[in-house]
Amino acid sequence: MGAAGSWAPRRLGLPAPSRPAWLAGAALGLAAAALGTVAWRRARSRRRGRLQQVGTVAQLWIYPVKSCKGVRVSAAECTALGLRCGHLRDRFWLVINEKGNMVTARQEPRLVLISLTCEGDVLTLSAAYTKDLLLPVKTPTTNAVYKCRVHGLEVEGRDCGEAAAQWITSFLKTQPYRLVHFEAHLRPRYSHQMMDVFRPTDQIAYADASPFLVLSEASLADLNSRLEKKVKMTNFRPNIVISGCDAYAEDSWDEILIGDVILKRVMACSRCILTTVDPDTGVMSRKEPLETLKSMS
Repeated sequence: MGAAGSWAPRRLGLPAPSRPAWLAGAALGLAAAALGTVAWRRARSRRRGRLQQVGTVAQLWIYPVKSCKGVRVSAAECTALGLRCGHLRDRFWLVINEKGNMVTARQEPRLVLISLTCEGDVLTLSAAYTKDLLLPVKTPTTNAVYKCRVHGLEVEGRDCGEAAAQWITSFLKTQPYRLVHFEAHLRPRYSHQMMDVFRPTDQIAYADASPFLVLSEASLADLNSRLEKKVKMTNFRPNIVISGCDAYAEDSWDEILIGDVILKRVMACSRCILTTVDPDTGVMSRKEPLETLKSMS
């Protein structure tokens, strides 16, 4: 959605915080700092007087497997590679084809029908009329590490095993696929290789370009007022949903403070064909809401 923004964290040269930075149902403020590269840091009390409240965090979403259903959480840790809640990391699992290229709902719309839960050290992937797939949170180190490609850039992923490969392949019923998992020591991608608005040191795993996507409820409501068939927030797959602001207000936020986390806006999210996939049916229309969004340009 044109109003959705890609955001990412940066430490701004500060030492590692003594405790993780958390996002929860906290007030959202617009920081008065000068513009710069994407950044986050522990907020200081002297800065709080210079903030203007612009909204409230209404929802937090993590999408563990790229293009599969998201998991709504009440609180999440903000990391350089995206949101984390317990063992769940945002876009840390990826479906690939036999050539190692990413497979998303752009190619396989029915991926959006796969849901994921986490209990203890076990991840469970579920889909209608399909037996659940149970996976260990920590992929065995004996499994192979593959060189994969996400938007043409090389990134590594540890294979999740034959059972996962067969489960994904059986559900999609088109061609052989495998599931891989990103680990902290594996080779990431660098956002700067895709967009020069990022710093050369900004890293991502399997997310498209940025570790965070922010969208407001008001922007979605305004779009839906123009559509015959309404779309859902899940069509756009945001990580942070904001309430209590005007439609498209997020376009004007260059830097925001949520709790103890500062995020800087890098770019507007591109209007992707994935938004035309119905999250309830897995059917891609290739038309709405993109056609309406284009008419609003």
